[in-house]
Amino acid sequence: MKTTALRAPLRLLLLSATCLTASPAFAQEQSVDERLDRLEALVTGLIERLDAQQGEAEQTQAAMRAEQDAMREQSEQLLAATQRLQSNHQTLSEQVASSPAGSGDGFSVGKTRITYDGYVKLDAISQRTSGGQLPNNSILRDFLIPVAIPVGGEASGFDTDFSARQTRFLFKTETDVGAEHKLTGLIELDFNVTEGGNERISNSFVPRIRQAVISYDNWTFGQTWSTFQNVGALPDSLDFIGVTPGTVFDRQPLIRYTNGGLQIAVEQPETAITSPTGARVLAGDDQLPDVVGRYNWSGDWGNFSAAGILRQLHVSTDDLMGVDDSAIAYGLSLSGKLKVGEKDDFRFMATAGDGLGRYIGLNIVNDAAIDGTGNLDPIFTYSGFGAYRRVWSDKVRSSIGASYFKADNPVLLTTDQVTDESWNAFANAIWSPVPPLDIGIELMYAERTLEDGRNGNLQRVQFSTKYNF
Repeated sequence: MKTTALRAPLRLLLLSATCLTASPAFAQEQSVDERLDRLEALVTGLIERLDAQQGEAEQTQAAMRAEQDAMREQSEQLLAATQRLQSNHQTLSEQVASSPAGSGDGFSVGKTRITYDGYVKLDAISQRTSGGQLPNNSILRDFLIPVAIPVGGEASGFDTDFSARQTRFLFKTETDVGAEHKLTGLIELDFNVTEGGNERISNSFVPRIRQAVISYDNWTFGQTWSTFQNVGALPDSLDFIGVTPGTVFDRQPLIRYTNGGLQIAVEQPETAITSPTGARVLAGDDQLPDVVGRYNWSGDWGNFSAAGILRQLHVSTDDLMGVDDSAIAYGLSLSGKLKVGEKDDFRFMATAGDGLGRYIGLNIVNDAAIDGTGNLDPIFTYSGFGAYRRVWSDKVRSSIGASYFKADNPVLLTTDQVTDESWNAFANAIWSPVPPLDIGIELMYAERTLEDGRNGNLQRVQFSTKYNF
Protein backbone atom coordinates (compact mmCIF):
# COMPACT_ATOMS: atom_id res chain seq x y z
CA MET A 1 0.00 0.00 0.00
CA LYS A 2 1.34 3.47 -0.89
CA THR A 3 1.07 6.60 1.34
CA THR A 4 -0.16 8.89 -1.46
CA ALA A 5 -3.07 6.56 -2.14
CA LEU A 6 -4.32 6.81 1.44
CA ARG A 7 -3.62 10.43 2.20
CA ALA A 8 -6.60 12.11 0.35
CA PRO A 9 -9.36 9.78 1.65
CA LEU A 10 -7.96 9.97 5.10
CA ARG A 11 -7.79 13.76 5.09
CA LEU A 12 -11.39 13.91 3.86
CA LEU A 13 -12.54 11.54 6.58
CA LEU A 14 -10.80 13.44 9.34
CA LEU A 15 -12.05 16.79 8.04
CA SER A 16 -15.65 15.57 7.98
CA ALA A 17 -15.44 14.29 11.53
CA THR A 18 -13.92 17.54 12.71
CA CYS A 19 -16.53 19.69 11.04
CA LEU A 20 -19.32 17.76 12.76
CA THR A 21 -17.87 18.33 16.22
CA ALA A 22 -15.89 21.57 15.94
CA SER A 23 -16.89 25.10 16.96
CA PRO A 24 -17.49 27.56 14.13
CA ALA A 25 -14.90 29.82 15.63
CA PHE A 26 -11.95 30.70 13.43
CA ALA A 27 -9.50 29.99 16.26
CA GLN A 28 -10.59 26.37 16.34
CA GLU A 29 -10.00 25.88 12.60
CA GLN A 30 -6.27 26.38 13.09
CA SER A 31 -6.23 23.81 15.92
CA VAL A 32 -8.05 21.28 13.76
CA ASP A 33 -5.52 21.71 10.97
CA GLU A 34 -2.67 21.15 13.35
CA ARG A 35 -4.27 18.02 14.77
CA LEU A 36 -4.98 16.82 11.26
CA ASP A 37 -1.34 17.32 10.26
CA ARG A 38 -0.13 15.45 13.33
CA LEU A 39 -2.56 12.61 12.73
CA GLU A 40 -1.54 12.46 9.07
CA ALA A 41 2.12 12.28 10.08
CA LEU A 42 1.33 9.52 12.56
CA VAL A 43 -0.55 7.50 9.98
CA THR A 44 2.21 8.05 7.44
CA GLY A 45 4.81 6.71 9.92
CA LEU A 46 2.60 3.72 10.65
CA ILE A 47 2.26 2.97 6.95
CA GLU A 48 6.03 3.25 6.45
CA ARG A 49 6.62 0.79 9.30
CA LEU A 50 4.07 -1.55 7.76
CA ASP A 51 5.88 -1.29 4.42
CA ALA A 52 9.24 -2.00 6.12
CA GLN A 53 7.86 -5.03 7.96
CA GLN A 54 6.35 -6.33 4.74
CA GLY A 55 9.75 -5.99 3.03
CA GLU A 56 11.50 -7.81 5.84
CA ALA A 57 8.86 -10.56 5.70
CA GLU A 58 9.38 -10.93 1.96
CA GLN A 59 13.16 -11.16 2.47
CA THR A 60 12.70 -13.74 5.24
CA GLN A 61 10.39 -15.79 3.04
CA ALA A 62 12.90 -15.61 0.18
CA ALA A 63 15.69 -16.80 2.50
CA MET A 64 13.50 -19.62 3.78
CA ARG A 65 12.66 -20.67 0.22
CA ALA A 66 16.38 -20.69 -0.67
CA GLU A 67 17.19 -22.77 2.41
CA GLN A 68 14.37 -25.19 1.59
CA ASP A 69 15.65 -25.51 -1.97
CA ALA A 70 19.18 -26.27 -0.68
CA MET A 71 17.84 -28.84 1.79
CA ARG A 72 15.74 -30.41 -0.96
CA GLU A 73 18.83 -30.68 -3.21
CA GLN A 74 20.91 -32.22 -0.40
CA SER A 75 18.11 -34.70 0.35
CA GLU A 76 17.94 -35.71 -3.29
CA GLN A 77 21.73 -36.22 -3.37
CA LEU A 78 21.62 -38.29 -0.15
CA LEU A 79 18.76 -40.39 -1.51
CA ALA A 80 20.69 -41.06 -4.73
CA ALA A 81 23.81 -42.07 -2.74
CA THR A 82 21.73 -44.38 -0.54
CA GLN A 83 20.19 -46.00 -3.60
CA ARG A 84 23.66 -46.57 -5.06
CA LEU A 85 24.85 -48.18 -1.81
CA GLN A 86 21.78 -50.40 -1.72
CA SER A 87 22.41 -51.41 -5.32
CA ASN A 88 26.06 -52.21 -4.61
CA HIS A 89 25.12 -54.17 -1.48
CA GLN A 90 22.55 -56.15 -3.43
CA THR A 91 25.10 -56.95 -6.14
CA LEU A 92 27.68 -58.02 -3.54
CA SER A 93 25.09 -60.18 -1.75
CA GLU A 94 24.18 -61.87 -5.02
CA GLN A 95 27.88 -62.53 -5.74
CA VAL A 96 28.44 -64.05 -2.30
CA ALA A 97 25.26 -66.12 -2.59
CA SER A 98 26.38 -67.47 -5.96
CA SER A 99 29.90 -68.34 -4.71
CA PRO A 100 30.93 -71.94 -5.38
CA ALA A 101 30.99 -74.26 -2.38
CA GLY A 102 34.25 -74.10 -0.49
CA SER A 103 35.19 -70.66 -1.78
CA GLY A 104 34.70 -68.98 1.59
CA ASP A 105 33.33 -65.46 1.63
CA GLY A 106 34.51 -64.79 -1.88
CA PHE A 107 33.35 -61.86 -3.93
CA SER A 108 34.27 -60.14 -7.19
CA VAL A 109 35.62 -56.68 -7.88
CA GLY A 110 35.67 -55.97 -11.59
CA LYS A 111 37.32 -58.95 -13.27
CA THR A 112 39.01 -60.19 -10.08
CA ARG A 113 37.61 -62.90 -7.83
CA ILE A 114 38.70 -62.53 -4.18
CA THR A 115 38.67 -65.26 -1.51
CA TYR A 116 40.35 -65.74 1.83
CA ASP A 117 40.91 -68.39 4.47
CA GLY A 118 43.18 -69.21 7.39
CA TYR A 119 42.81 -70.14 11.03
CA VAL A 120 42.93 -68.89 14.60
CA LYS A 121 44.98 -71.10 16.91
CA LEU A 122 45.79 -71.11 20.61
CA ASP A 123 48.63 -73.30 21.93
CA ALA A 124 49.17 -74.06 25.60
CA ILE A 125 52.54 -75.81 26.04
CA SER A 126 54.27 -77.19 29.12
CA GLN A 127 57.78 -78.59 28.59
CA ARG A 128 61.05 -79.35 30.27
CA THR A 129 64.59 -79.79 28.92
CA SER A 130 67.33 -81.93 30.39
CA GLY A 131 70.31 -79.81 29.33
CA GLY A 132 69.26 -76.29 30.33
CA GLN A 133 66.28 -73.94 30.18
CA LEU A 134 64.95 -72.40 26.99
CA PRO A 135 64.78 -68.57 27.08
CA ASN A 136 61.56 -66.92 28.22
CA ASN A 137 59.18 -65.45 25.60
CA SER A 138 61.17 -67.14 22.83
CA ILE A 139 60.01 -68.82 19.65
CA LEU A 140 62.12 -71.78 20.82
CA ARG A 141 59.32 -72.54 23.27
CA ASP A 142 56.52 -72.39 20.69
CA PHE A 143 57.50 -75.34 18.49
CA LEU A 144 60.29 -77.88 18.10
CA ILE A 145 63.58 -76.49 16.77
CA PRO A 146 66.06 -79.40 17.08
CA VAL A 147 69.29 -77.36 17.00
CA ALA A 148 67.98 -75.31 19.97
CA ILE A 149 67.52 -78.26 22.36
CA PRO A 150 69.92 -77.39 25.23
CA VAL A 151 72.87 -79.70 25.84
CA GLY A 152 75.27 -79.84 28.75
CA GLY A 153 73.35 -77.71 31.27
CA GLU A 154 71.18 -78.47 34.27
CA ALA A 155 67.69 -79.90 33.83
CA SER A 156 64.86 -77.39 33.95
CA GLY A 157 61.48 -77.77 35.53
CA PHE A 158 58.34 -77.69 33.43
CA ASP A 159 57.79 -74.26 31.85
CA THR A 160 54.27 -73.36 30.72
CA ASP A 161 53.49 -70.88 27.95
CA PHE A 162 50.35 -69.82 26.07
CA SER A 163 50.59 -68.46 22.52
CA ALA A 164 48.36 -67.50 19.58
CA ARG A 165 51.31 -66.72 17.28
CA GLN A 166 50.50 -69.43 14.74
CA THR A 167 47.23 -67.70 13.79
CA ARG A 168 47.26 -67.32 10.01
CA PHE A 169 45.48 -65.36 7.26
CA LEU A 170 45.60 -66.19 3.55
CA PHE A 171 44.30 -63.82 0.87
CA LYS A 172 43.79 -65.13 -2.71
CA THR A 173 42.79 -63.50 -6.00
CA GLU A 174 41.95 -64.77 -9.47
CA THR A 175 41.66 -62.32 -12.37
CA ASP A 176 39.78 -63.10 -15.57
CA VAL A 177 42.27 -62.60 -18.41
CA GLY A 178 40.41 -64.67 -20.98
CA ALA A 179 39.57 -68.32 -21.40
CA GLU A 180 43.07 -69.20 -22.61
CA HIS A 181 44.97 -67.92 -19.56
CA LYS A 182 44.74 -68.00 -15.77
CA LEU A 183 46.21 -65.35 -13.45
CA THR A 184 46.15 -65.74 -9.66
CA GLY A 185 47.77 -64.13 -6.64
CA LEU A 186 48.29 -65.19 -3.03
CA ILE A 187 49.45 -63.41 0.12
CA GLU A 188 49.74 -65.31 3.41
CA LEU A 189 50.49 -63.75 6.80
CA ASP A 190 51.07 -65.05 10.30
CA PHE A 191 52.77 -63.92 13.51
CA ASN A 192 55.34 -66.66 14.02
CA VAL A 193 59.09 -66.14 14.52
CA THR A 194 58.68 -62.35 14.75
CA GLU A 195 59.39 -59.80 17.44
CA GLY A 196 56.55 -58.52 19.57
CA GLY A 197 55.11 -57.88 22.96
CA ASN A 198 55.96 -59.46 26.25
CA GLU A 199 54.06 -62.00 28.32
CA ARG A 200 53.44 -59.47 31.10
CA ILE A 201 51.09 -57.12 29.26
CA SER A 202 50.48 -57.22 25.53
CA ASN A 203 51.69 -60.47 23.90
CA SER A 204 51.63 -58.53 20.61
CA PHE A 205 53.57 -59.96 17.69
CA VAL A 206 54.46 -58.41 14.36
CA PRO A 207 52.78 -59.95 11.28
CA ARG A 208 55.07 -61.38 8.60
CA ILE A 209 54.82 -62.59 5.02
CA ARG A 210 54.81 -66.37 4.76
CA GLN A 211 53.92 -66.53 1.09
CA ALA A 212 53.55 -63.97 -1.69
CA VAL A 213 52.93 -65.66 -5.04
CA ILE A 214 51.92 -64.79 -8.61
CA SER A 215 50.78 -67.66 -10.85
CA TYR A 216 50.27 -67.25 -14.58
CA ASP A 217 49.21 -70.37 -16.44
CA ASN A 218 52.00 -72.92 -15.72
CA TRP A 219 54.39 -70.40 -14.15
CA THR A 220 54.81 -69.46 -10.50
CA PHE A 221 56.71 -66.36 -9.34
CA GLY A 222 57.21 -65.32 -5.74
CA GLN A 223 57.89 -66.64 -2.26
CA THR A 224 56.41 -70.03 -1.45
CA TRP A 225 57.31 -73.55 -0.38
CA SER A 226 60.47 -74.89 -1.98
CA THR A 227 59.85 -77.32 -4.81
CA PHE A 228 62.21 -79.68 -2.95
CA GLN A 229 59.63 -79.96 -0.13
CA ASN A 230 56.39 -81.94 -0.23
CA VAL A 231 54.09 -80.05 2.16
CA GLY A 232 51.32 -82.61 1.66
CA ALA A 233 53.41 -85.28 3.39
CA LEU A 234 53.65 -83.43 6.72
CA PRO A 235 51.80 -85.18 9.57
CA ASP A 236 48.60 -84.05 11.27
CA SER A 237 50.32 -82.66 14.38
CA LEU A 238 49.62 -79.92 16.92
CA ASP A 239 53.28 -78.86 16.85
CA PHE A 240 54.03 -76.42 14.05
CA ILE A 241 55.86 -79.12 12.03
CA GLY A 242 55.70 -82.28 14.13
CA VAL A 243 58.63 -84.22 12.68
CA THR A 244 61.16 -81.42 12.32
CA PRO A 245 64.45 -83.41 12.48
CA GLY A 246 63.47 -85.60 9.55
CA THR A 247 61.82 -83.26 7.06
CA VAL A 248 62.77 -80.86 4.32
CA PHE A 249 61.34 -77.48 5.34
CA ASP A 250 61.98 -74.28 3.40
CA ARG A 251 60.07 -71.31 1.98
CA GLN A 252 61.87 -68.93 -0.35
CA PRO A 253 61.54 -66.81 -3.52
CA LEU A 254 61.53 -68.88 -6.70
CA ILE A 255 60.48 -69.20 -10.33
CA ARG A 256 58.76 -72.50 -11.12
CA TYR A 257 57.33 -74.15 -14.22
CA THR A 258 54.66 -76.85 -13.82
CA ASN A 259 53.37 -79.21 -16.50
CA GLY A 260 51.16 -81.98 -15.19
CA GLY A 261 53.17 -83.82 -12.54
CA LEU A 262 56.48 -82.24 -13.59
CA GLN A 263 57.91 -79.22 -11.77
CA ILE A 264 61.18 -77.42 -12.55
CA ALA A 265 62.33 -74.44 -10.51
CA VAL A 266 65.18 -72.05 -9.88
CA GLU A 267 65.19 -70.87 -6.27
CA GLN A 268 66.98 -68.44 -3.98
CA PRO A 269 70.52 -69.56 -3.13
CA GLU A 270 72.02 -69.20 0.34
CA THR A 271 75.16 -70.94 1.59
CA ALA A 272 75.51 -71.65 5.30
CA ILE A 273 79.13 -72.32 6.34
CA THR A 274 80.58 -73.78 9.53
CA SER A 275 83.71 -71.85 10.43
CA PRO A 276 86.81 -73.50 11.98
CA THR A 277 85.47 -72.39 15.38
CA GLY A 278 82.12 -74.12 14.83
CA ALA A 279 80.21 -70.87 14.25
CA ARG A 280 77.70 -70.37 11.45
CA VAL A 281 78.63 -67.89 8.70
CA LEU A 282 76.18 -66.60 6.08
CA ALA A 283 78.42 -64.79 3.65
CA GLY A 284 75.76 -63.93 1.06
CA ASP A 285 78.23 -64.52 -1.78
CA ASP A 286 76.03 -66.88 -3.80
CA GLN A 287 76.26 -66.69 -7.59
CA LEU A 288 73.85 -69.29 -9.04
CA PRO A 289 70.31 -70.22 -7.98
CA ASP A 290 69.43 -73.62 -6.55
CA VAL A 291 67.88 -75.81 -9.27
CA VAL A 292 65.10 -78.26 -8.34
CA GLY A 293 63.29 -80.88 -10.37
CA ARG A 294 60.30 -82.82 -9.05
CA TYR A 295 57.66 -85.22 -10.26
CA ASN A 296 54.34 -85.94 -8.55
CA TRP A 297 52.15 -89.03 -8.92
CA SER A 298 48.65 -89.33 -7.47
CA GLY A 299 45.71 -91.71 -7.57
CA ASP A 300 43.12 -93.44 -5.47
CA TRP A 301 45.99 -94.91 -3.46
CA GLY A 302 47.36 -91.48 -2.38
CA ASN A 303 50.30 -89.48 -3.74
CA PHE A 304 54.04 -89.83 -4.14
CA SER A 305 56.77 -87.30 -5.01
CA ALA A 306 60.41 -87.58 -6.05
CA ALA A 307 62.51 -84.41 -5.94
CA GLY A 308 66.14 -83.71 -6.77
CA ILE A 309 68.20 -80.58 -6.09
CA LEU A 310 71.47 -79.25 -7.49
CA ARG A 311 73.25 -76.34 -5.78
CA GLN A 312 76.39 -74.29 -6.09
CA LEU A 313 77.81 -73.45 -2.67
CA HIS A 314 79.95 -70.34 -2.81
CA VAL A 315 81.80 -68.17 -0.34
CA SER A 316 84.14 -65.22 -0.77
CA THR A 317 84.59 -63.39 2.49
CA ASP A 318 87.13 -61.98 4.89
CA ASP A 319 85.08 -63.53 7.70
CA LEU A 320 86.64 -66.88 6.78
CA MET A 321 90.27 -65.77 6.44
CA GLY A 322 89.77 -64.61 2.88
CA VAL A 323 88.37 -67.94 1.65
CA ASP A 324 87.13 -67.80 -1.96
CA ASP A 325 85.73 -71.10 -3.17
CA SER A 326 82.70 -72.90 -4.56
CA ALA A 327 81.47 -76.50 -4.43
CA ILE A 328 78.66 -78.60 -5.88
CA ALA A 329 75.88 -79.82 -3.57
CA TYR A 330 73.06 -82.21 -4.41
CA GLY A 331 70.25 -84.21 -2.85
CA LEU A 332 67.28 -86.51 -3.41
CA SER A 333 64.00 -86.64 -1.48
CA LEU A 334 61.18 -89.20 -1.72
CA SER A 335 57.90 -88.48 0.06
CA GLY A 336 54.20 -89.12 -0.02
CA LYS A 337 50.90 -89.91 1.63
CA LEU A 338 49.51 -93.43 1.16
CA LYS A 339 45.91 -94.29 1.97
CA VAL A 340 45.33 -97.09 4.46
CA GLY A 341 41.75 -98.31 4.35
CA GLU A 342 38.97 -95.81 3.70
CA LYS A 343 40.11 -92.94 5.96
CA ASP A 344 43.52 -93.66 7.49
CA ASP A 345 46.85 -92.76 5.89
CA PHE A 346 50.61 -93.16 6.25
CA ARG A 347 52.86 -90.16 5.53
CA PHE A 348 56.60 -90.37 4.99
CA MET A 349 59.77 -88.71 3.71
CA ALA A 350 63.34 -89.88 3.12
CA THR A 351 66.08 -87.41 2.12
CA ALA A 352 69.81 -87.70 1.57
CA GLY A 353 72.49 -85.56 -0.03
CA ASP A 354 75.70 -83.59 0.17
CA GLY A 355 75.44 -79.92 1.16
CA LEU A 356 71.71 -79.89 2.03
CA GLY A 357 72.18 -78.41 5.52
CA ARG A 358 69.82 -75.43 5.47
CA TYR A 359 67.03 -77.42 3.82
CA ILE A 360 66.76 -80.08 6.56
CA GLY A 361 65.20 -79.77 10.01
CA LEU A 362 65.33 -75.95 10.15
CA ASN A 363 69.07 -75.91 9.39
CA ILE A 364 70.23 -78.45 12.01
CA VAL A 365 73.70 -78.38 10.48
CA ASN A 366 75.25 -76.13 7.84
CA ASP A 367 75.86 -76.82 4.15
CA ALA A 368 79.65 -77.04 4.26
CA ALA A 369 82.81 -76.55 6.27
CA ILE A 370 86.22 -75.08 5.32
CA ASP A 371 89.11 -77.53 4.93
CA GLY A 372 92.77 -76.89 5.63
CA THR A 373 93.45 -75.56 2.13
CA GLY A 374 90.61 -73.01 2.27
CA ASN A 375 88.17 -75.04 0.17
CA LEU A 376 84.50 -75.81 0.84
CA ASP A 377 83.76 -79.32 2.09
CA PRO A 378 80.00 -80.10 1.76
CA ILE A 379 78.47 -81.93 4.73
CA PHE A 380 76.58 -85.15 3.96
CA THR A 381 73.26 -85.72 5.75
CA TYR A 382 70.38 -88.15 5.67
CA SER A 383 67.00 -87.93 7.35
CA GLY A 384 63.43 -89.13 7.26
CA PHE A 385 60.12 -89.50 9.05
CA GLY A 386 56.99 -91.60 9.15
CA ALA A 387 53.56 -90.80 10.61
CA TYR A 388 50.34 -92.78 10.77
CA ARG A 389 46.95 -91.07 11.09
CA ARG A 390 43.97 -93.02 12.41
CA VAL A 391 40.45 -91.63 11.89
CA TRP A 392 38.28 -93.11 14.63
CA SER A 393 35.07 -91.30 13.70
CA ASP A 394 33.84 -88.14 11.99
CA LYS A 395 34.82 -86.20 15.12
CA VAL A 396 37.88 -87.98 16.50
CA ARG A 397 41.28 -88.72 14.94
CA SER A 398 44.83 -89.29 16.17
CA SER A 399 48.37 -89.50 14.80
CA ILE A 400 51.66 -91.00 15.87
CA GLY A 401 54.97 -90.21 14.22
CA ALA A 402 58.74 -90.20 14.52
CA SER A 403 61.68 -88.70 12.66
CA TYR A 404 65.47 -88.99 12.52
CA PHE A 405 68.42 -86.88 11.32
CA LYS A 406 72.11 -87.75 10.96
CA ALA A 407 75.05 -85.61 9.81
CA ASP A 408 78.50 -86.74 8.68
CA ASN A 409 80.37 -83.73 10.03
CA PRO A 410 84.10 -83.38 9.25
CA VAL A 411 84.87 -82.94 12.96
CA LEU A 412 88.41 -81.72 12.34
CA LEU A 413 86.93 -78.81 10.42
CA THR A 414 83.75 -78.10 12.41
CA THR A 415 84.87 -78.97 15.99
CA ASP A 416 82.96 -81.57 18.00
CA GLN A 417 80.40 -79.05 19.32
CA VAL A 418 78.05 -79.36 16.33
CA THR A 419 74.96 -81.60 16.10
CA ASP A 420 75.64 -85.18 15.11
CA GLU A 421 72.08 -86.51 15.22
CA SER A 422 68.57 -85.63 16.35
CA TRP A 423 65.28 -87.47 16.58
CA ASN A 424 61.77 -87.06 17.96
CA ALA A 425 58.46 -88.90 18.42
CA PHE A 426 54.92 -87.68 19.09
CA ALA A 427 51.37 -88.92 19.62
CA ASN A 428 48.16 -86.92 19.68
CA ALA A 429 44.38 -87.07 19.82
CA ILE A 430 42.19 -84.44 18.12
CA TRP A 431 38.47 -83.88 18.63
CA SER A 432 36.35 -81.85 16.18
CA PRO A 433 32.97 -81.09 17.80
CA VAL A 434 32.04 -79.19 14.61
CA PRO A 435 33.97 -79.43 11.31
CA PRO A 436 35.87 -76.09 11.45
CA LEU A 437 37.00 -76.57 15.08
CA ASP A 438 39.85 -78.80 16.33
CA ILE A 439 40.65 -79.38 20.01
CA GLY A 440 43.61 -81.63 20.73
CA ILE A 441 46.34 -82.80 23.05
CA GLU A 442 49.81 -84.00 22.03
CA LEU A 443 52.79 -85.60 23.77
CA MET A 444 56.29 -85.17 22.31
CA TYR A 445 59.81 -86.31 23.10
CA ALA A 446 62.86 -84.98 21.21
CA GLU A 447 66.60 -85.42 21.55
CA ARG A 448 69.80 -83.90 20.19
CA THR A 449 73.34 -85.33 20.37
CA LEU A 450 76.58 -83.46 19.70
CA GLU A 451 79.67 -84.87 18.02
CA ASP A 452 81.39 -85.05 21.43
CA GLY A 453 78.69 -87.44 22.68
CA ARG A 454 76.78 -85.08 24.95
CA ASN A 455 73.02 -84.95 24.47
CA GLY A 456 69.93 -83.20 25.71
CA ASN A 457 66.24 -83.97 25.48
CA LEU A 458 62.92 -82.15 25.48
CA GLN A 459 59.64 -83.45 26.93
CA ARG A 460 56.45 -81.65 26.05
CA VAL A 461 52.69 -81.77 26.50
CA GLN A 462 50.70 -79.46 24.24
CA PHE A 463 47.04 -78.47 24.21
CA SER A 464 45.71 -76.66 21.12
CA THR A 465 42.44 -75.19 19.90
CA LYS A 466 42.19 -74.29 16.24
CA TYR A 467 39.35 -72.67 14.27
CA ASN A 468 39.67 -72.99 10.50
CA PHE A 469 37.79 -70.45 8.38
